Amino acid sequence: MKLSLSSLASALALGTALIAAPLVSLAQGAPAVTPTAEGIVIYNAQHASLTKAWAEAFTKETGIKVTLRNGGDTELGNQIVQEGAASPADVFLTENSPAMALVDTAGLFAPLGAATLSQVPANFRPAHGRWTGIAARSTVFVYNKAKLTPAQLPKSLMDLAGPSWKGRWAASPAGADFQAIVSALLELKGEAATAAWLKGMKENAVIYKGNGVVMKAVNAGQVEGGVIYHYYWFGDQAKTGENSNNAALHYFRQQDPGAFVSISGGGVLASSKHQAEAQAFVHWLTGKGGQDILKTGDAYEYAVGVGAASNPKLVPLADLQSPKVEPSKLNSKKVSDLMTQAGLL
Repeated sequence: MKLSLSSLASALALGTALIAAPLVSLAQGAPAVTPTAEGIVIYNAQHASLTKAWAEAFTKETGIKVTLRNGGDTELGNQIVQEGAASPADVFLTENSPAMALVDTAGLFAPLGAATLSQVPANFRPAHGRWTGIAARSTVFVYNKAKLTPAQLPKSLMDLAGPSWKGRWAASPAGADFQAIVSALLELKGEAATAAWLKGMKENAVIYKGNGVVMKAVNAGQVEGGVIYHYYWFGDQAKTGENSNNAALHYFRQQDPGAFVSISGGGVLASSKHQAEAQAFVHWLTGKGGQDILKTGDAYEYAVGVGAASNPKLVPLADLQSPKVEPSKLNSKKVSDLMTQAGLL
């Protein structure tokens, strides 16, 4: 049977399409990826609901299967270090960056592609390019509006170590969230000042387990204020407001340690057997697909991608006047030691 030139061209085009069909090409310079049956495993320390939304949208767009293993920042970071090259994880996601620094110091991350790094401003990722910011959250002082007026609020996070604040503020020191704040304080003020502040905290603060519990206690008037991250208040307001209606947020600003913006991290494990798919996930996460979920979803964390918009209810990142902190220098081990010495852990 003879084929006309037009028929031959159509057949060749169809054959090319069939061969290329399994390949997934992501936008903005990412390489094409052939999804494998097993997909990728993510060790996830981010909020489970947020990462589930990310994973489902990524799989729908690319066909790449995602398996999530959820845990805490420090827990999963230490697990990856212990597992080393034998880790089944392909990608590690955190709420805060000290756990990323822990894994990176152990030499366990693969470099991210230039196309991925170009999607995140330099101030939201370490300069070395082995992991990147994927979202952010702001430190805030949540306070009971019936107990404190704006004029009575602390001017600085450092004020809370003073005797005038004894028994008046709360925190959750055992959580990775608060330890990231202390890690920033250590980087900004040094070990002596941090140790002194932690000593004052031990004397002054009312201790709870969990930032949500801190906010609830403030809202109920059990304590005047507390140090948490911003999204707890916004998340509760978006629901019933029952744990936040009596409370408001105070932003320290002015590059104060209390204005620290913590970066949530994402990185690809060097030991991953699915490098292309893992790299594609982090690329997607920092691009329009992943960052749009931060804008439209109910996580109320900040988007950090170039040109990406955060939820309009949030105070703009540029207005927070946060201090400059190199995320790769945040030291979870030293912070844990200092907090233990202060009797907070």
